[in-house]
Amino acid sequence: MAALLALASLVGVLGLLLRQPLIVSFIAVGIVAGPDVLGLVQSTEHIELLAEIGIAVLLFLVGLKLDVQLVRTLGAVALATGLGQVAFTSIVGFFICLALGLDMVTSAYVAVALTFSSTIIIVKLLSDKREIDSLHGRIALGFLIVQDIAVVLAMVVLSAYGVGTGHGPSGFGIAGVIAGGVLLLVSVALFIRYGAEPLLARIATMPELMVTFAIAWAVLLASVSDWLGFGKELGGLLGGVSLASTSFREAIASRLSSLRDFLLLFFFIGLGSRLDLGMLGEQLGESFVLALFVLIGNPLIVLAIMGYMGYRKRTGFLAGLTVAQISEFSLIFMAMGLSLGHVRPEAMGLVTLVGLVTITLSTYMIVYSQTLYALVEPLLAPFERAVPYREESAGAGEVAGSYDVILFGLGRYGREIAKGLTAQGMSVLGVDFDPEAMDRWRKRGHPGLYGDVGDPEFLSSLPLRHSRWVVVAIPAHPQMVTHHDVRLSLLHALREMGFAGRVVLTSTDSPDTRHLLHAGADLVISPFKDAASRAVERIVEAGASGRPTHALAGAAGKP
Repeated sequence: MAALLALASLVGVLGLLLRQPLIVSFIAVGIVAGPDVLGLVQSTEHIELLAEIGIAVLLFLVGLKLDVQLVRTLGAVALATGLGQVAFTSIVGFFICLALGLDMVTSAYVAVALTFSSTIIIVKLLSDKREIDSLHGRIALGFLIVQDIAVVLAMVVLSAYGVGTGHGPSGFGIAGVIAGGVLLLVSVALFIRYGAEPLLARIATMPELMVTFAIAWAVLLASVSDWLGFGKELGGLLGGVSLASTSFREAIASRLSSLRDFLLLFFFIGLGSRLDLGMLGEQLGESFVLALFVLIGNPLIVLAIMGYMGYRKRTGFLAGLTVAQISEFSLIFMAMGLSLGHVRPEAMGLVTLVGLVTITLSTYMIVYSQTLYALVEPLLAPFERAVPYREESAGAGEVAGSYDVILFGLGRYGREIAKGLTAQGMSVLGVDFDPEAMDRWRKRGHPGLYGDVGDPEFLSSLPLRHSRWVVVAIPAHPQMVTHHDVRLSLLHALREMGFAGRVVLTSTDSPDTRHLLHAGADLVISPFKDAASRAVERIVEAGASGRPTHALAGAAGKP
């Protein structure tokens, strides 16, 4: 176990340098530690136990997100895109699998496994790129939730097929199974109605106990469900659903996420260690075909659906990239089929190989999405309506005439800049890619446009001719220094379009400031440094006057 953990840490660091999700690194650990390479996997019983607890916790967290009110909050585009992608991938994937020579049952399993995308990976990548609040990020999260619901339904269907495989009332026949299932559901429903909120309110007074209770609840329901013959997976999901409507679900989810990642390490180690490298070599052709289908087919169907619904091709493309991989649920789904005897180990190996390829490549596709879009943009015209009315309405606003300042970024810092500039008599046009930020901006009576600073097509539509300033209130983040820096992209695009005004960029440290000035920025502002300088001025002024000064006094003074 010590050697496995050390190996997992080492491979994890290498994966981090290659910008790969932990899933890829953990499966690689299992392959390297397996009998075909180092042969480190000896404590199989311990690994299997930790893996089963990890799956229970994972599905518990999935159930925790499935509030009964959730479906009502999903937009039409999320439902249409999510359901359309699941239907397209499962149906077309089924016939591709048949053409590759797989039998009917195996084809059905593999096709369904290919429909699931990893919410964990996508949220992490979009958060790192600060695109989680963008239009395509919000849409992607919406249809990923639809996929999670599809995962739940698929697990329930498999559990129904597995009825009678447990060790409890199933021994009394189908009547005992049905009675046990009804009793379990009624008990959970009563707990949701009367016990969940009061119990968690009491436990929350000692936060350390919350993690223990959550794990105990997940494992308990998983065990009871397995004893009744419905499988551990369904019990884990029920455990999460039973707490999803409480006010403590976010606290539980945040505390369990790290533990989930640690325990899933053993699931992937066990999975990788059981893979036969010789068998995988024989399946390279099939895995290549299915990987291409996931990498290309899934994004295209999302792009087509969103284009039909009135979104621009750029938004559809960026959202579509988020489904260009399969997820950890695909592997768990196949493992359930393997345990039920529906599929052979070869099918499990095939899906694992597809997962390794698609997760690895799609990570780079999402990280370099802007560059990739620039390469394929000429080919995407058929996926956009003549008038992309949904984004036209999202970007609609009073933008007639000219503006002294075009301000990109309407967060707290950007809004304060706009407030000061307006106080100085300047007209400001706000631009942001967060629909909620734009709504807040317009409700205050300011003109604004929804748009992405990294979209050259959008920049060309701005009223730049008579503007004196372009201010970018978007600071750098760690990914920008070595990868796509939207500030520099905007600066270069403005110069290429012949913008004659001055460009102001935002920085948070001195080396980055020097880099931006060298690149051609007219002025670089620093939120922290500027705020500290203003704070010093006010402290000195207050000391000279000798009078108490309210914290908000003079806030609207110097812009």
